[in-house]
Amino acid sequence: MMKFAKEYLIMTLGLAVFVFGWVAFLNPHEITGGGIAGLASVIHYGLPKIPISYAKFAIDALLLVFGFIILGRGFGIKTIYCVVMSFVLFHFMPMIPGLVEFSAGIEENLINALIGGALSGIGISIIFTQGGSTGGTDIVALSINKYKNISPGRIYLVCDSLIIISILLLPDKSLQDVVYGYIEIIAFSYAVDMMTTGSQQSVQTLIVSKKNREIAQQLNETSVEGSRPVYSVQWALQDDQEVLMVVSRKNSSNEITKLAKAVDPDVFMMTVPVTAVYGVERKSQ
Repeated sequence: MMKFAKEYLIMTLGLAVFVFGWVAFLNPHEITGGGIAGLASVIHYGLPKIPISYAKFAIDALLLVFGFIILGRGFGIKTIYCVVMSFVLFHFMPMIPGLVEFSAGIEENLINALIGGALSGIGISIIFTQGGSTGGTDIVALSINKYKNISPGRIYLVCDSLIIISILLLPDKSLQDVVYGYIEIIAFSYAVDMMTTGSQQSVQTLIVSKKNREIAQQLNETSVEGSRPVYSVQWALQDDQEVLMVVSRKNSSNEITKLAKAVDPDVFMMTVPVTAVYGVERKSQ
């Protein structure tokens, strides 16, 4: 029960951050973006009497029914919860005093698009970490991919592009508004990538120490993956010197640094990003 409650609490927090990005930075300046929230915003900008919350919930509900017919019961209760809770937040969050005027001091729409996109991306990433989904274009991508061999990423790009371009149907909008929409998508995508894969990025740590063997043994005992001694020549000292190469996840680099300094306070280390890692990871023996 505690795990269940924690997951839904974190998802609710993610939804609140996601909705806050729209309510405080995007909607007050009539900036659109991707996803069903973007489509609902375009509908609201053209027909102000239709609240974004109702427009988004109606589209999400239709897509859920469509998804159940095409894909079966693969969404789970978390998707339904996120759809319902996003409706509640989109409906009631603008009623919080001062929230809609939160970004009133930021007159440049470029900044509002960047902040709003980043916040919505962070919120969605938090939801993803708990196995949740807001449905929307995810259902469209999965449904098309079931019958056509088209990558989901391409489907997302086409859907989001059509949603952003649709703002030109409104009489008071121009190409500049389309540009702001694409800026929102870029900020959103970057935030999602950093939140979901940033800590999973691989890094390479080179360790030069007279106690490399002890450090490697400690790494094995603490289950830090990918430690392997390699042989090189330290030209500065003109003598042979072992260098320990450790390939690990980015979020493990601090642990590796602390461990190496604990074994040898005079250790020399260098950590650099790794673009790709091939082969089976092995630990030093």
